[in-house]
Amino acid sequence: MPANLRIAVGLVCLLLLAACGEKKTELGQGGSVVTGSAGPQGAQNAARELQRCDAPVATLALAENPSGYVMGSGYNLPASPVPLIKLLAQQSGCFRIVDRGAGLRGTIREQELKEEGVLRQKSTVAKGKGYEAQYTLTPSLTFSEQDAGRGLAGMIAMIPVLRDIAGLAGIAEQVKFKEAQTALLLSDNETTEQVAAATGSVRTTDLGIGGVMIGRLGGGAGAGWSNTNEGKVIAAAFLDAHNQLVAQVRALQAKELPPAVPTRGG
Repeated sequence: MPANLRIAVGLVCLLLLAACGEKKTELGQGGSVVTGSAGPQGAQNAARELQRCDAPVATLALAENPSGYVMGSGYNLPASPVPLIKLLAQQSGCFRIVDRGAGLRGTIREQELKEEGVLRQKSTVAKGKGYEAQYTLTPSLTFSEQDAGRGLAGMIAMIPVLRDIAGLAGIAEQVKFKEAQTALLLSDNETTEQVAAATGSVRTTDLGIGGVMIGRLGGGAGAGWSNTNEGKVIAAAFLDAHNQLVAQVRALQAKELPPAVPTRGG
């Protein structure tokens, strides 16, 4: 059997399963490959594919891409992938993450409240305690979707046994290949030199009728990237880019780090 015919038959079987399969709810299932948590207990329930470092090399701030992110309209995706990449970077153990977004604005507001006499006198929030970002990581994203359903329907029409199954060609019309390509750029804040860059990409097949995805997607995730198949593909592409970046980060000489966050066991 020709290779394209085998692919068509395989996809048809999955289409039929998706159309007729029993629906059920599974806690902790679904979502994207970016999953779990990061913190004093280390990376918890992180993706098996995640590449890691033995020790952090520097403090890191995530910056929004000044050019924005190329995402098709109507995908209902979050406005920024930065929270997603923050989780990946902290789970990998390659960096200590400093906040330059909402967390920083919260700190500044607390300092203002202390100066205005609103906070108690024993408040430890004060100027001069923040940690500097020794590196900055900037993400970029290009997303595209290709409708391959008609090509699959044409192959089905050439197979007598499959051609006679009522509605199968129409179901095949809903098959789409989804692709995402991402990049991560790492700059040294002391010298302004870009010290590393990496790209990531993912291609997966979306069987539209049942929400089934064929690809390396799974696990539980948040940050809004598990709500749509497009979001799952983008999350996987950023995981791929991060893993490519880790290979370069491991070669960097570690910078002098500020004191670690106190923990109960420390």
